[in-house]
Amino acid sequence: MTKLDKLLGEINRKHVYIQTHNFPDPDAIASAYGLQRLLELRGVRATICYKGKIDRYSTGKLVEIIGIELLNVDELEKVLSDDDEVILVDSQKGNANIIDITGDEIICIDHHPDNDLFEYRFRDIRPEIGACATMIAQYFFENNVPMDRKIATALTYGIRIDTNNLNRGVSRLDVEMLYRMYDDCDYTVISMLENSILCFEDLVAYSRAISSIEVHDDISFADTGRDCPVIADISDFMLALKEVTFSVVYSVKDGGIKLSVRSEGTALDAGKVIGRALTGIGNGGGHASMAGGFVPFDGDAQEKAALLEDIKRRFITQIQEMRSTL
Repeated sequence: MTKLDKLLGEINRKHVYIQTHNFPDPDAIASAYGLQRLLELRGVRATICYKGKIDRYSTGKLVEIIGIELLNVDELEKVLSDDDEVILVDSQKGNANIIDITGDEIICIDHHPDNDLFEYRFRDIRPEIGACATMIAQYFFENNVPMDRKIATALTYGIRIDTNNLNRGVSRLDVEMLYRMYDDCDYTVISMLENSILCFEDLVAYSRAISSIEVHDDISFADTGRDCPVIADISDFMLALKEVTFSVVYSVKDGGIKLSVRSEGTALDAGKVIGRALTGIGNGGGHASMAGGFVPFDGDAQEKAALLEDIKRRFITQIQEMRSTL
């Protein structure tokens, strides 16, 4: 029995909701879309939903070009019931980057470290995999389910983005899935998406980050300004500096401060660093090379400045402590 067979065996309704993490990225949306199409081929209708907004330009283009239909959970408040079945993709219940919507979270498919906080009827959590889209692609191939050009293109883009074109946290399965989808993928669309990733407002965020950067030994800190949609890209950008081996980038959003961190080597695990650094004030986690977190906050400018200084101290202290044990 394949993972897909087990997953389908735990669904009791003819319609389910597929929920991504808040402010979904290409991997989350591609995974949700691939799973939606797969379920429909097996007789189960699915609605994709998310909280926040699709704030990256390239992510919006992916949705537009492929024709992916998805709804903000705010539009579903009067529709959802406790009996509705929900499948989580690219996140897990209890994580800081996903809200608890009305319904029963019966299934979780994710490639981030298992938070081990909740039970599901079916769980497929594999932190060794570079992208959630890889796992969805595997469902297609191991069950000999035909994959059309739109599905292959979306899943390919999700994998390429989350693994930084196979340069970050990549596994053999990521490479295999890209290879097997190659002939069915529209690389003209992939090229267009990868070459049109920024808009002018994103450049302003880069400018703010560059002007605010602080480097302590080989740890960089940068402020991208409010509601930055490309915080992860800027964190990658900062890590490219030869003086930097660990990057911390933050952006103020409604209700708190979002952080994106990157680590050059696996010896200094980004997920463990942010998780420990934010203990008591927020939540964080992820992979060895890339991770994210959120610190709830609703104060004035002076309090924000004090909090950011505390966050910097926490990261520096945690990294020093972890390095002392290497």
